[in-house]
Amino acid sequence: MATLHLINKSPSASDALAACLRVLAEDDAILLIEDGVYAALTGTGTCRTLTGIASALTADVEARGVQERLEPGIDSVDDSVFVELCTRCDRVMSWF
Repeated sequence: MATLHLINKSPSASDALAACLRVLAEDDAILLIEDGVYAALTGTGTCRTLTGIASALTADVEARGVQERLEPGIDSVDDSVFVELCTRCDRVMSWF
């Protein structure tokens, strides 16, 4: 059973992402939303860990003006992909 994990806090402001990574299963996905998109920036300690398993919500990336700083391998996705992830996964867990 796959879980979609939603992270809305920056790694510098919360340990939500670190806690999520401790319980992440092989089929799970991570979507970075709101200030959580800061975890996807090149040069952060966690961005390479997220490559291939995490996406960042485009609207939140653009709202923060960081689209040019996303780590390669972390996709920026729109709301339709967000909905698709929610329907594809068996559960959605918010790490707020």
